[in-house]
Amino acid sequence: MVAAIPPSQRPSLPSMLDVDLPEPQAAVTEAADETEMPLPSDPQTFFLGGLFGLAILAALYVASAIILPVVLAFVLNLLLQPAVRLLGRLHLPRAVGALFSVLLVIGALVGLVAALSVPAATWAERLPEGIPRLEAHLEVIKGPIQALQKVIQQAEQAADAPPGRGSIVSVRRDLGITGVLFAGTRSVLDGLFTTVLVLYFLLVAGDIFLRRIVEILPTFSNKRQAVDISQQIQEDISGYLLTITAMNAAVGVTTAAAMYLCGLGDPLLWGTTAFLLNYIPILGPLFGVCIFVLVGMLSFESLWWALLPPVLYFGIHLVEGETVTPMLLARRFTLNPVLIILSLVFWFWMWGALGAILAVPMLAILKIICDRLRPLKALGHFLEGE
Repeated sequence: MVAAIPPSQRPSLPSMLDVDLPEPQAAVTEAADETEMPLPSDPQTFFLGGLFGLAILAALYVASAIILPVVLAFVLNLLLQPAVRLLGRLHLPRAVGALFSVLLVIGALVGLVAALSVPAATWAERLPEGIPRLEAHLEVIKGPIQALQKVIQQAEQAADAPPGRGSIVSVRRDLGITGVLFAGTRSVLDGLFTTVLVLYFLLVAGDIFLRRIVEILPTFSNKRQAVDISQQIQEDISGYLLTITAMNAAVGVTTAAAMYLCGLGDPLLWGTTAFLLNYIPILGPLFGVCIFVLVGMLSFESLWWALLPPVLYFGIHLVEGETVTPMLLARRFTLNPVLIILSLVFWFWMWGALGAILAVPMLAILKIICDRLRPLKALGHFLEGE
């Protein structure tokens, strides 16, 4: 039978190990443990981790029709959760506040589509009339383009071979443009319905997932770590999305005013285009420059006057993207720009335009998680910028 030792008489950890550890040295050791970035040395860990990562990416690609709306709902939940909390402080029930927030987002989207449908249709009608003007502007590069077309035609003729006796003729059933548009519209509506449904219940549930995770974690340090990660993700991603949305709105308003002053017309259409494209870092503004070059050439007789809209748009983006936004987000995000580009390209290939919009928030969430989990700190340091 072993007698229990009172807590006051139990030896401390240093005395049990017969080590006299001074206080400053203990603090240094603890700080070193926090900043240490261990790398797995077991090849089996790399192999299993690689297989697990490939399996996740394959699942994300195959099940993109259901996973993409759910991921979009989670990101929108981070954006709208502060508004629901604010409505809760005004003694509004959480279900009513969540419904109000969702309806506000849907109303904004419907109003935006309704406002843009008329000018977009007008520009679609003007497109055939502006093709001769576009050809006149592109007369300078007409010769090289024709030479390139001849080379491509010669290569196609060389690659084509007469069909043999045993050749198989495949017949493809064409559904026509109506079938393609109907199928695309149906998939968009299905994804939108899934996003709205999941978003509403996420807003109503609040922190229920975090509470359940905290309840099942074994130790107090694990519970505190889970709460810290969740709060950091919510604060940083919400701040990022709110800041980006505000800056994109400013870019849209400035672009609309600039296009109106230079005589392009339909400022609401071009302001909205700039607003939406600015959600995709780097690649979005580059695509916007191409759009404004094309629109300018279709609208103006003079080549130099036609280049004014893209120059104005590029100048606005340069001021916003290189000065204002980095200054506002420098404290929250320092991501590696090369990895941002790779993430944009990869998620655009995986999920299209929505994937490119979600690329930076997902990369930021990954960095926040890696920075707070000791086995993944090396990856978090790799994701960090200057």
